[in-house]
Amino acid sequence: MQNPRVGFVGFGEVNSPRELLTMKCLCARKELDAMGLEITTTDLVTDDAQGHDVARAIADLGTGHFDAIVVCIAGWIPSHAVIRVLSGFRHLPVILWGLAGHYAGDRLVTTADQAGTSALRGVLEDLGYSVRFVYSTPGGGSGAAKVAIISRAAFALAMLRRARVGMMGYRDMNLYGTMFDGVSLTRILGVEIEFFEMLEAARLMEAQEASAVEKVIQRVRERWTFLAEATRDGLYKAAAWYLALAQKATERGYQAISLLDVDGMKKLAGLPPAMVFMLLADELNLCTIPENDSLGAVTQLIVRQLTGQAAAYMEFYEFMEDRVLIGVPDYVPSEVVDGPVTVLPASFGNFQGGLLNVSKVKTGRVTLSRLFARNGEYSLHVVTGEAVTPRPWEEAGWAAPAPQLPGLEIILDSPVEEFAQKVMSQHYIVSYGDTRILLAEFCTLAGIKLVQ
Repeated sequence: MQNPRVGFVGFGEVNSPRELLTMKCLCARKELDAMGLEITTTDLVTDDAQGHDVARAIADLGTGHFDAIVVCIAGWIPSHAVIRVLSGFRHLPVILWGLAGHYAGDRLVTTADQAGTSALRGVLEDLGYSVRFVYSTPGGGSGAAKVAIISRAAFALAMLRRARVGMMGYRDMNLYGTMFDGVSLTRILGVEIEFFEMLEAARLMEAQEASAVEKVIQRVRERWTFLAEATRDGLYKAAAWYLALAQKATERGYQAISLLDVDGMKKLAGLPPAMVFMLLADELNLCTIPENDSLGAVTQLIVRQLTGQAAAYMEFYEFMEDRVLIGVPDYVPSEVVDGPVTVLPASFGNFQGGLLNVSKVKTGRVTLSRLFARNGEYSLHVVTGEAVTPRPWEEAGWAAPAPQLPGLEIILDSPVEEFAQKVMSQHYIVSYGDTRILLAEFCTLAGIKLVQ
């Protein structure tokens, strides 16, 4: 998991005790250091008449190769000094952090930190900056944790604006909910979804060297638990397809990939792609989702950059009185597996020869997320709950004896009926823990709506 990169500038008025202001900023910066932020900084900036501090800060911060800039207000500061330093960073989110006074015995000693922030917050917004305001309290919370969360959201947004999703084919099964508008997506979130033809991937697959394919098969046999022997032809085809798609993803710099699944891999190539997805996720660390689910892949990138987790997809099978059943008819990344990765050769309907992941899935606190677009506006639907081991269940259509698919029962924190009236797709992205505060900050910085 990469760390957010931030610029850090401490400010205080020239007539306030410089040693006290410097000490407050240094303590604040050390707190952020301890939270893993990569910090570019400068010494305390005052409103000195000659403007030396401002000029030095601008030079120290350089070209601003960071995701956000922390304006740390240690005391009263005339606004012009702050605005001059920020003038070269209008493209970055600004985290306005007001520090706090301290107690000397029973007396509060203040440098008027919140006089400085309150004189700045509205002005910075009026000037067009994207501002998030955090304040510390005397003897209470420092605000550093909140600054770190906003920094993580800024990092995720910056990474998304440089991200590229590989999409083999388009609109699997002629689904409507997997489509997207490229112009609005790029304008609002910056991510690029790049298409390539299945024929290109098929030719790459045919060109793979047998020795490289055999090495993949050997790794699979060593790492996975097979409940029954898979056909050699099926393993070979899946390994060759994986190498072809890995080559394409590496050449193009994809962070996520989706495939024409039912109407492509299964129908045309005769290969259910579960093993291919598993290898792409585990060996290349890519976000993977089937069926050309465009916004599902973007949701995965958002969750991955915010949390550092695999951002596994799952789909809904049943809505119950107090919970929902989610699962997958193909695969999960190994990160969410509880125990060994377990696979089984299985057939579903007319699709034969596939390798199905039947691993158990980790339980615990989870957050389900889904990006969606409506009338050109983007929103993120988020719901939390407790994931528990599902009761025995099966999807009708699998060859007997029907396998127990990877799945979870999610006891939602909100009523199922309330969730059902907001659900926006069959695919939602799972993250472990309550990640709502990270998702909410991302939505604020990205200018999209959070739906809960």
